[in-house]
Amino acid sequence: PWKTPVVRRGLGRGRRGAWWSIALLVAVLITLASGLVQATGMVRRVGPLGMMQIHVGSAVLAATLAVAHYVRHPVRPRSADLGRRTLLRSAALGAFAGVLWVGWERAVAVASWPGAERRFTGSHERGSGDPAAMPVTQWLADRIPEVPAAWAITVGGRARGEAELSSMPWDEVSATLDCTSGWYSHQRWRGIRLDRLVDVGRASSIEVRSMTGYTRRFPARDAERLWLAFDLGDAPLSPGHGYPARLVAPGRRGFWWVKWVEAVEPSDVPWWLQLPFPIR
Repeated sequence: PWKTPVVRRGLGRGRRGAWWSIALLVAVLITLASGLVQATGMVRRVGPLGMMQIHVGSAVLAATLAVAHYVRHPVRPRSADLGRRTLLRSAALGAFAGVLWVGWERAVAVASWPGAERRFTGSHERGSGDPAAMPVTQWLADRIPEVPAAWAITVGGRARGEAELSSMPWDEVSATLDCTSGWYSHQRWRGIRLDRLVDVGRASSIEVRSMTGYTRRFPARDAERLWLAFDLGDAPLSPGHGYPARLVAPGRRGFWWVKWVEAVEPSDVPWWLQLPFPIR
């Protein structure tokens, strides 16, 4: 009877389900392992991939597999799912995970691994005070653009060249760039505060656009806490760090620090009307 079409289809679904479960388990294990290794700071890369890229990528894969599995095999919620026993099991699992994490953090500190000096965001220090040692990273598909010799930045609909921008009052600001790829660097930046550069008027937000098309929108009220920087340390920005200008946004993660800025425009669009993380 095991050779009948119905049984064969059942066996086929069972094998596919088993492989699906194995793939999900592997993705979860890679997520956990890469996160722990990232926390030590001992291994930064595996081949072409950074440890944080592996961690995030495997986590996204695990979540995708879990959602796809539920869609293929939906299970209706039951009253027993909220029972006392289930809640106690969940609490015990959460407590175990917390104890395991605290123990791992203690082990990293006792072993004096580089991860013991991580920032509260989990990022490792890289090249603070030394711009040449600060990593060069791009967001997803961004590439370092070719900048014309006679460059200009459009501000409020008007192009402003290098000479005009150089004649405006500049500030020096010390700020920490904390990148989502798992590193941070504290540097000195020099440039123009946005409230001196652009008249926000009654605008709701300020849109900052890169030569690559990458765009972030900020609340207009934050203009006095944002800078368009041209110098890093004691020298102009390098191409990899955003020449001719990049945004300095203290207190925000690195993907807000738009590089290769070509336009700064007031906008009536609310700042929050954008993806939490840009897709390009």
